[in-house]
Amino acid sequence: MTLSRESAPSAQAPSTDLEHVVSVGGALADAMNAVIEGKPDVVRTAITALLAEGHLLIEDVPGVGKTMLAKTLARSIDASVRRVQFTPDLLPSDITGVSIYNQEEREFEFRPGAVFANVVVGDEINRASPKAQSALLECMEEAQVTVDGHTYPLPHPFIIMATQNPVEMEGTYPLPEAQRDRFMARLSMGYPTAAAEVAMLDHHGASSPLDHLRPVTDAEGISRLIRAVRTVHASPAVRQYIVDIAAATRASSLIRLGASPRATLHLLRAGRSRAALDGRDHVLPDDIQAIAPVVLAHRLLLSSEAQLARREPLDIVTELVHRTRVPAAR
Repeated sequence: MTLSRESAPSAQAPSTDLEHVVSVGGALADAMNAVIEGKPDVVRTAITALLAEGHLLIEDVPGVGKTMLAKTLARSIDASVRRVQFTPDLLPSDITGVSIYNQEEREFEFRPGAVFANVVVGDEINRASPKAQSALLECMEEAQVTVDGHTYPLPHPFIIMATQNPVEMEGTYPLPEAQRDRFMARLSMGYPTAAAEVAMLDHHGASSPLDHLRPVTDAEGISRLIRAVRTVHASPAVRQYIVDIAAATRASSLIRLGASPRATLHLLRAGRSRAALDGRDHVLPDDIQAIAPVVLAHRLLLSSEAQLARREPLDIVTELVHRTRVPAAR
């Protein structure tokens, strides 16, 4: 497992950089909320994952706006965007690319696949075979692709937003734990409120609001925000708190497979991103408590007792977070 993308900040973020994060992050949220009715928390989490250099898994029943959320975030950024429709006959080379022999040049040349973009929207990711799904492992963790012994870096910033339906089992392949662990956060859209659904009928009835959505920033702008988020300070007490939460998931009798070290790293990055969006140059335990359920729940495997009791990973993580003592500041 490669953890090199996390580097210790040399200095805390200047106030001007944090003000820029708040300004652009707020503009992104406003643009997305104009399309995604009544889901401000979902929109905020998606932006948090983007600025934390994480990947997003959007999992819910059909028709609640999973793909719309992914397309809205992609449309809000003036960057390269590719969409992959995952199907059982999708090949790994369709995702990563393939080397083709050029007869005129008498040498092989690399044709990049769909993953070579700043924003990759993967629709119905669990419909692809395990072989095709495995093509995403390297690029999700290391931001690179290896084809025929040659390694090609992916553009920066780079985020994969994948959708899947949890209730539709026919013709699907469950994501392996190694791949689920590479997603920083899992979102569940949920049904809209009655007022939000009425507003959706008003705004979406005649035309798609995506047609009127204009980019808020570009790829270089997002890279600048990411650099500012990296410098947000996390105290030793907050770091210990993150480790204690992960340890609680590993010790619980309700959980068969707890949070990995990668999960603790993702939780730290997400906490920094959330703090920066609030205009703070330091992470609070409140940031970790707020983001922990969506960062940790999808990685856990429940024990047979928990499954028989119909417990949900999200609820278990929430309970464990509330029971974990916040370390005193040093």
